Amino acid sequence: MKIKGLRWWMISLVTLGTVLNYLARNSLAVAAPRLITDLHISTQQYSYVVAAFQACYMFMQPVAGYVVDFLGTKIGFALFAVCWSAANLLHGFASGWLSLAFFRGLLGVTESAVIPAGLKASSEWFPAKERSIATGWFNVGSSIGGLIAPPLVVWCILHSGWQSAFIVTGSIGFIWAAVWLKFYKHPRDQKALSDEERQYILSGQEEQHKDDSYNKPSWREIVGCRQFWGIAIPRFLAEPAWQTFNFWIPLYMMTVHHMNLKQIAIFAWMPFLAADMGCIVGGYLPAFYLKYFKVDLITSRKLVVVMGGLMMIGPGLLGLVSSPYVAIALFCLGGFAHQSLSGALITLSSDVFGKKEVATANGLTGMSAWLGATIFTLISGALLKTVGYGPLFVCLAAFDVIGAIVVWNVLLNRPAHLGVNKSAEQLEPAGGAL
Repeated sequence: MKIKGLRWWMISLVTLGTVLNYLARNSLAVAAPRLITDLHISTQQYSYVVAAFQACYMFMQPVAGYVVDFLGTKIGFALFAVCWSAANLLHGFASGWLSLAFFRGLLGVTESAVIPAGLKASSEWFPAKERSIATGWFNVGSSIGGLIAPPLVVWCILHSGWQSAFIVTGSIGFIWAAVWLKFYKHPRDQKALSDEERQYILSGQEEQHKDDSYNKPSWREIVGCRQFWGIAIPRFLAEPAWQTFNFWIPLYMMTVHHMNLKQIAIFAWMPFLAADMGCIVGGYLPAFYLKYFKVDLITSRKLVVVMGGLMMIGPGLLGLVSSPYVAIALFCLGGFAHQSLSGALITLSSDVFGKKEVATANGLTGMSAWLGATIFTLISGALLKTVGYGPLFVCLAAFDVIGAIVVWNVLLNRPAHLGVNKSAEQLEPAGGAL
């Protein structure tokens, strides 16, 4: 039996996997007020726990991307999902900040494949003109996971203790991995896909996603390309904001605005709902720019990054507000802005890199992103008690504005052509980017 619009069912399955990935990831932030008390963890030690996740995620990103490219989307994504579910479940056995940091680092290693695998799936199942929409929808999962985490984790804590929160959020991932293995196939092999839709998908993809004749480029070739730095630098500057929202909002609301655990459960999910909207709107905006502004594909993505960077000025003002409700509103604006520009930056990897290196390239740009996040987390943990949150939020806004300037001026409006035609004109040296 042929299923109409099967590509949307496939991206829905990717989205569900992303939801569970970020549900596991955000469980720590919601449980942090209770964990800090029960395990006698200081604010700086908590920053070490967060940084352990970020550092391991950072170093594993290119490896995870390479593994997904090597094993294929189906097997690679399922393997990492099983591993991240087990790692999250182990959090329930932590007895102090060191063991918690170890389990958190293990989670970082195993969760690092979600974006490279999701991007590879969208590049397989969608023509170029729809790819930003597909990326926006699967990136919605990151925000939905953050949205679900506060009420679910708080409910688990109040009924069965903080340990049960990690056991529950970890166990669900095993079910998803089984479903993924059963239903996901490449469009070439999917019997339920109509010939018409298969032709629509394959005919609308760029040459770098059709060509099987070239050798897979090395990491050195990818990193030596100007196009790589046009994405990697903005991601380095943008990711600290999203990680701050994911790991610090509950503690910020508790310490600065004196919210209790139940109030956090009521309000802390709202920025992630706004982030969902940012994913969706940011996914559709490139098509709008293509149609009405007559720009090329890559410029349409750049315009979304610029819009998001300017909107991030709002949360940069958080240090000036005294109302917790205004603070939540600014976090909502930041969530919307960041996920809009983040989706565009992630999609750009599939616009400029080919089918044999897209997950690896995305993993390498992701490594850059998480390097920025890790450095900022360690600085935040060291400075929060002396300078407070205000200056840190100003920095986050400035980073995104600078990132928008970089992507506009460094990223060229054409594919990288790695391994396909490595002429001097097509393969830019790294020095040409800076």
